[in-house]
Amino acid sequence: MTQQDKAEAFAALHHTGQILILPNAWDAASAAVMEDAGARAVATSSAAVAWAHGYPDGDALPLEKLLGAIATVARVVAVPVTADIEGGYTDDLDALAETIRAVIGAGAVGVNLEDGRRDPDLHARKVAAARRAAEAEGVALYINARADVYLKALAEGHAAFVETVRRAELYRDAGASGIFVPGPKDDDLIDRLADAIRLPLNILLLPGLSPAERLRALGVRRLSAGSAPFRAAYATLAGAVARYLETGEIDAFAAGAAGRENLNRRFGG
Repeated sequence: MTQQDKAEAFAALHHTGQILILPNAWDAASAAVMEDAGARAVATSSAAVAWAHGYPDGDALPLEKLLGAIATVARVVAVPVTADIEGGYTDDLDALAETIRAVIGAGAVGVNLEDGRRDPDLHARKVAAARRAAEAEGVALYINARADVYLKALAEGHAAFVETVRRAELYRDAGASGIFVPGPKDDDLIDRLADAIRLPLNILLLPGLSPAERLRALGVRRLSAGSAPFRAAYATLAGAVARYLETGEIDAFAAGAAGRENLNRRFGG
């Protein structure tokens, strides 16, 4: 399957009337585990990738490390890969275009591009620049434009809804493929957002969020795990290491004892 084939397949997953339940990886091993568990596509998490390299989330990770992580994930899975590139690590449109070309070169067929606290008009120009760069590469990149009104508490109540929808329209007109609105978990609000936003709606997995089938019925077309898989894996590791340091016994790691052998075979060893 060519990269363009994967891009088309990934886009199609948002238009089946179902919900794409998307896990977020941070390296080759986590991506392979997710694909083997049945994931139809794999995303990277900006926070998880940054933490795995010893950096905080928030445009602090060196770009070459991000690209390396994307490339290692894309190398070991057959399913489409979409990359969380935060705000693109720049507000310069030419530099962003170079980053988009590099992300495609690393094997991704989708990106998350977040507005954060930026001027929405600037973000729309960034979405447009990303679209032009992807078209020049001959890949129908799925640009998931993230609107952070709720996540960053940039407005409240009805004003937050109005501003989110306004940004969604800006980003749609600029060439976005989908809209990511992290933060909401109330069914009524999600229903209204899905009805008002004229692109596939992506919601972030949060405590208290309705199950995926309910979200699908509300109109959500993509559910992202974000950094939850990383935090769950490392919480388990922390507990196991603590038990090992206390007892010095193999039982502390018994639950994952077969993992190394299985991954060695998975990677061709």
